[in-house]
Amino acid sequence: MKNFVKISCVLAFLFFFVNGQNVDAQSSRKNKKVLVIKKDNRRVPSKRVVYRKPVKKVVSIRILPNRTTIVHRGINYYYSGNRFYTYSGGRYIVITPKIGFRIKTLPVGYVRLRHLNRDYFWYNGIFYINVGNAYEVVEPELGTVIYELPHDAERVEIDGYSYYEFSNVLYEKIQLNGERAYEVVGFIEQ
Repeated sequence: MKNFVKISCVLAFLFFFVNGQNVDAQSSRKNKKVLVIKKDNRRVPSKRVVYRKPVKKVVSIRILPNRTTIVHRGINYYYSGNRFYTYSGGRYIVITPKIGFRIKTLPVGYVRLRHLNRDYFWYNGIFYINVGNAYEVVEPELGTVIYELPHDAERVEIDGYSYYEFSNVLYEKIQLNGERAYEVVGFIEQ
């Protein structure tokens, strides 16, 4: 009988000891920061973003054939060969179009995307929607998925986690139906 009581006490002690450790382990996991970009605020201050290449290459040309002038907020921009440009110092500099830019025809090779009952037209990192007789540059909605990164996308780190950035849009690499894809997970505030 004494052995039964001793064994029962040892088992009870081990039961409480093991359960106490599990509770501590679970509570410590809750305290760890898992998500860098909070779901309620997907805007990340630019000072938290670390670029792998600190200096970005600027592409410019002297002559811009077959250009279309676009006036946006009182400033002249130029569109030619599926790219947007600004004029500075005798050269045309490649830029990413600002939200609100409008063009009459979509670039050759665009991809049609559907997300949350909204149709987007995507080309090299730029999202357009149809507005009347034109296509307007817009910010994509969170969760929008693309299957190819823009040509000039850069790998960035935010609090030790890797993302891809293009035109202040953050993408995370995911697997979707067995294919590599990239999901819009946030934006960089300037």
